[in-house]
Amino acid sequence: MRGRRSLLGSAAGATLLVAGVGRQAAASLSPVAGGDHGLSRLRETPEGRPLPEGLTFTDAEGRVTGFEAFRGKGLVVNFWATWCPPCVAEMPALDRLHAMVARDGIEVLALSNDRGGRAQVEPFYQRTGLRHLGIWLDPRGATGRALEVRVLPTTLILDRRGLEVGRLTGEAAWDQPEVVAAIRRLTRIPATAPDATIRS
Repeated sequence: MRGRRSLLGSAAGATLLVAGVGRQAAASLSPVAGGDHGLSRLRETPEGRPLPEGLTFTDAEGRVTGFEAFRGKGLVVNFWATWCPPCVAEMPALDRLHAMVARDGIEVLALSNDRGGRAQVEPFYQRTGLRHLGIWLDPRGATGRALEVRVLPTTLILDRRGLEVGRLTGEAAWDQPEVVAAIRRLTRIPATAPDATIRS
């Protein structure tokens, strides 16, 4: 149990990833704030921040992949776990978001931090009725650590160059029009886009 809570440098719950403060973090981060649906916690980096090299995660079949496999698409990358209450609360909205933006060339990747992998995540998808999200796994938390994820849920927005252009810590109402509009704005191709910066 202690090992799971130290994951990602980490704690369980909801979730400052520091042992012992998970439930306190849940109380402070869980509500989707006021009328802004969580947008007040979105930190934008319009110029784009390159990702570290060599980041990988796996699909439901255990195949290793990385963000470069989605080159040319906008990405909403959500770090979550089934043991994190705010994560669980926002998953249906992320599932709906995926259905709403897929035709715009935007993918929602929900990277599970669960050590049980597919055996833990797939039953949760079935119970919750998630129909659009794929199963993506980061069970050892290596990609989360490399991206300085210290709280679950944390969501990164990557533009079509593969650069981080936004980060939201905590829960959000991802299927609300204002949030969807922000994602579409951040992931559109800049007028003068440099070469993609995700390195394989």
